[in-house]
Amino acid sequence: MELVHNKKPAKIILRELQDKIAEDAWDAKKRGEKVGWCASNFPQEITTAMGIPVVYPENMGAAVGAKGGGQRMCEYAEGLGYSGDLCSYSRINFAYADLKECEEQEIPMPDFLLCCNNICNCMMKWYENLALELDIPLLFIDIPHLDAPECDDNRIRYIKAQFNECISRLEEITGKKMDFEKLNQVMAISQRSSKAWLRAVGYMQYEPSPFSGFDIFNNMAVACVGRGTVEAAEAFEQLADEYEVLVREGKSTFKGEEKYRILFEGIACWANLRFTYKALQSRGINLTASVYGPAFSFIYKNLDELMAAYAYVPNSNCFEREVELRVTDAIKNKVDGAIIHINRSCKHWSGNMYEMERQLRERVGIPVITFDGDQSDPRCFSEAQYETRIQALTEIMETNKREKEGSMS
Repeated sequence: MELVHNKKPAKIILRELQDKIAEDAWDAKKRGEKVGWCASNFPQEITTAMGIPVVYPENMGAAVGAKGGGQRMCEYAEGLGYSGDLCSYSRINFAYADLKECEEQEIPMPDFLLCCNNICNCMMKWYENLALELDIPLLFIDIPHLDAPECDDNRIRYIKAQFNECISRLEEITGKKMDFEKLNQVMAISQRSSKAWLRAVGYMQYEPSPFSGFDIFNNMAVACVGRGTVEAAEAFEQLADEYEVLVREGKSTFKGEEKYRILFEGIACWANLRFTYKALQSRGINLTASVYGPAFSFIYKNLDELMAAYAYVPNSNCFEREVELRVTDAIKNKVDGAIIHINRSCKHWSGNMYEMERQLRERVGIPVITFDGDQSDPRCFSEAQYETRIQALTEIMETNKREKEGSMS
């Protein structure tokens, strides 16, 4: 496959597309259109097909954390009476809703809210509180936690009824009508984006991986905010093509020799992203397995399967299915160890991780370490603890590697 050399790299196109989506929302607000705040795993097919601009407070929370504003915004929210035990994304958002300004990143204030609980119940209470404080409507889709590997017909009907009700409510609020032919087109484009993003991250299975696994964290935002657009599909297809070329040429964006390959579990520590990456990169450790970035790909063939797809996101899935995802990825992507982020913000995700740690260690036969942190509040992360844990993991992986080489000689 030959790439067109006058094209910008896909990572630049993705960054520009993310900025354009945000800019379009601001422009819509200035024109007097209704703009919403939306949960990251809410069915984006609805708003994309209806041409309704939405922005994502979770993405803002990640960006504010990465740019160094997380602690300031969290402390402001705590000053308003919000507990420090709440998700840092929610605290950043509560602070912004009150201040209506943030030097690191700003989003237009909402006229309505879109939420679902396939992420966590904190998300539900977060958006209920916003609706009360801002006196705006909240449109909520209840996606029950799966208690079995597959989403059954009753759940699909239940979710679909709410999906249709949400469309009707949005038509009333925004004055825009749903075009179901357009919805089918958006669904098809979303599949292009999702499959291309999965193809791109799937190249991690090669040795060496054609990219630094932390590139997933830098490239994933558009999979959340714009996967139903042709521009997103084309950008992800180009990204996958670029990785394919790197595989064929034996090259990688990872700086240095890839000595060890690890599974990274959990949301990135956005406020400490550089430190967490450098501690691994300096030891020749590359991230080659993660469910976090790929989770923003939703694969389906029709409307019923779309409903099921939103029940399969990590925090809504049954635990047994989640274990299989990690075990399969760890084996396919040839990891030597695993790192689990015990995220103070995401208690629902982190609560399962102690059993996940045991399952990975026993079923894949790899060393697993955990570290304490947070997605956007730097007060919960200790550089010394992280360094110590990574050093221990490196020593174990080095010993295992020597023993394996010795047994083969």
